[in-house]
Amino acid sequence: MRKTMVTTQGLRIVVMMAMLVVIFAGIKSAADIIVPFILALFLAFVLNPLIVLLGKWRVPRALAVLLVATLAVCLMVFLTTKLLMTLNEFARTLPQYRGLIAAKLVEVDTWFHWSEFSLTPEQLAGYIDPAVMLNLVSKLISYLSNAMAGLFLLLMTVAFMLLEVPQLPYKVQQMSEDPGKGMANVQRALDSVTRYLVIKTLISVVTGLAVWALLAVMGIRFAFLWGMLAFALNYIPNIGSFIAAIPPIIQAFLFNGISDGLILTGGYILINLLFGSIIDPKILGRGLGLSTLVVFVSLIFWGWLMGPVGMLLSVPLTIVLKIALEPTAAGHKIAVLLGDGPLKR
Repeated sequence: MRKTMVTTQGLRIVVMMAMLVVIFAGIKSAADIIVPFILALFLAFVLNPLIVLLGKWRVPRALAVLLVATLAVCLMVFLTTKLLMTLNEFARTLPQYRGLIAAKLVEVDTWFHWSEFSLTPEQLAGYIDPAVMLNLVSKLISYLSNAMAGLFLLLMTVAFMLLEVPQLPYKVQQMSEDPGKGMANVQRALDSVTRYLVIKTLISVVTGLAVWALLAVMGIRFAFLWGMLAFALNYIPNIGSFIAAIPPIIQAFLFNGISDGLILTGGYILINLLFGSIIDPKILGRGLGLSTLVVFVSLIFWGWLMGPVGMLLSVPLTIVLKIALEPTAAGHKIAVLLGDGPLKR
């Protein structure tokens, strides 16, 4: 009897894993359609607290959605336009960088004589091809230009999602075999994801502003670009903030001098320690219920599955997956593997 039960449980786990493989394969093949929808869904999570706040001020929900959507459109258009202008300026200056880098390498020519390197500064500069970076920047400009065209469609989708929120409890009750338990799981997923996204967005905004202010005060070019990069990559757990620090620090060392490079490095370390290691964990705490290993692996997995958007949303996507798996017997065991401790049944 016990052997039969073990076999049945094992079969359920295998079936659950097979279903997940099929679902993920479908997401991978239909990423062009699914990714914008998921991005719109999580934007709705971030904006819904504003709708609720306006509702407490007796603003009708339809009018509140219209006001928030209009504000979001204006903000995104402004930021995207500013970012495109900065990227165009950055692209125009890229061809000058090779000569500047060669000049900087000549300044440390004595180091090459004392080291075992057989390359001269001129030879080393020859390996630096600005065309590679220029191609990358051109692709990014093209991507942002295309994103501008789809911005209104994205925000229209967000607006309709926000209007549908009051109908969600009724729909869940009609779909679920156990309405009470089903709604409790949905509400827990909504609360966890909304809390994470709102707090992470606020921390990312403050981090981006802090980086922009630091670079602007030090007189380092493209401060807005690097501030936006710090804001965006701060959503990527563990490594995002460190990746965002690399380009401006290299720029500071090459074109502003060693002292400015060291000061900027110290500034980035201070900002990352303050927001990434103190404020972020203190506010979010252990409420996410995900182990550190799972957070890192989810970054790789969702990035492979959905591209950059998957990396940015890796943590909330994993939270939703974990909560969805918990109620079932087979899924509960997978949820235990994703969690940072024992789950309560």
